[in-house]
Amino acid sequence: MSDDGPTPFDAVIVGAGPAGSATAIQLARAGWSVAVVERQGFPRRKVCGECIAASNLPLLHALGIGDAFDAAAGPALTEVTLMAADAAVTAALPPAGWGRHRWGRALGRETLDSLLLEQARAAGATVLQPWALQDIGGAPGHWHCDIRSPQGLPPRRLQARVMVDAHGAWQALPAQREQQRRGRSAADLFAFKAGFQRSALRAGAIAVLALDGGYGGMVVGDGDLTTLACCIRRDRLNALRSRTPGQAVGEVVEAFLRRECAGVRDALRGAERAGPWLTAGPLATGVRLDAVQGIFSVGNAAGEAHPILGEGMSMALQSAVLLCRELLGASSPSQPPLPSRPSPVPGAAEQAAMQRRYVAAWRRDFLPRLRLAAAFAHVAMRPAATALLLQAARRWPGLLTQGARWGGKVRPVEAMHLAPAWPAGARVAPKDAGPSRPSNKESA
Repeated sequence: MSDDGPTPFDAVIVGAGPAGSATAIQLARAGWSVAVVERQGFPRRKVCGECIAASNLPLLHALGIGDAFDAAAGPALTEVTLMAADAAVTAALPPAGWGRHRWGRALGRETLDSLLLEQARAAGATVLQPWALQDIGGAPGHWHCDIRSPQGLPPRRLQARVMVDAHGAWQALPAQREQQRRGRSAADLFAFKAGFQRSALRAGAIAVLALDGGYGGMVVGDGDLTTLACCIRRDRLNALRSRTPGQAVGEVVEAFLRRECAGVRDALRGAERAGPWLTAGPLATGVRLDAVQGIFSVGNAAGEAHPILGEGMSMALQSAVLLCRELLGASSPSQPPLPSRPSPVPGAAEQAAMQRRYVAAWRRDFLPRLRLAAAFAHVAMRPAATALLLQAARRWPGLLTQGARWGGKVRPVEAMHLAPAWPAGARVAPKDAGPSRPSNKESA
């Protein structure tokens, strides 16, 4: 460890994706000293569908990146097309009921993640990047974690009263890594993504792909780049690779998508791929809130939905809001946590009660979406079931529109009243305070 001894913070957040950065912005603005630990450098490309539902756009403005998002994101998404084999059914997406934020849009993760992390830094958070988490110990109110830099800097130990896990879908905290390595299943899903220039996909449309043994989606985002993403079962992927041994897995997947779906063939006719295929997996869908007792979790660290409905980004941003409402003592946006002074850091007993309330609120808001996404995913991966869905959608196109409503695409998200970052001298000690805390402005 560093000779300087442990560095104390009010909160340490592991992961600087949308969930982690959104949490950091809110806590730092509330006067907390916050460290964000991220092992990868930014900007980075990630396996992600990149759609941001209209329900999140007011929240992005409240977090301070709304204008930048509006300037960078792709066209408004106003329709959805379900594609399977040679068939396709199109329906209107439902508009949200507020002002200019009526439609979702798509923005590359390399841009969105950087915007949010820079806003967290501007709010006063200490950003430790690239630093990798090695170990976590302690308990609520008295956490410590060891981090290591790949750049050869001395290892560091951070102390925190609150620990937040925002590590994302493809990583794990140290205590979870052995469990993550265990077990393989033919039904495991692996995710793939590539971008294409000059595609024929209609701007403003989301294409949902039903595949034999998988599912996927296409959308036109920023820079007129069309994102093509999919998830494929392990057994289906192995069978595809066995037909063309030695071929790169991304090439195998692209050939499968073109062969399997006329909509993909038509969209990519004359298109040029921008960069290599990205891959990640296997997915671990479901609820993980109690994976590490006492550590708060947001985003995919809390739970992951099948990405067929594109709700991952919504769950990331909205879970950060739910958690911060608890930590900062605001039961609703009409009760802002910062009327006249910084918000105190809760002690261990308070954190236990907050954890229970947060888990209950998380399950209430997100479990229906996880279940709907799982049901839709299992239908989309089975051609016979997809044929029945297409038949129903042709007869009642509004079924797809209603499905978007059920999936939370236009559900209003009440953004907290977020005050500007408090100056270091104005900070207040937690109720069971230990050593004094550093300024949020500490350089990483």
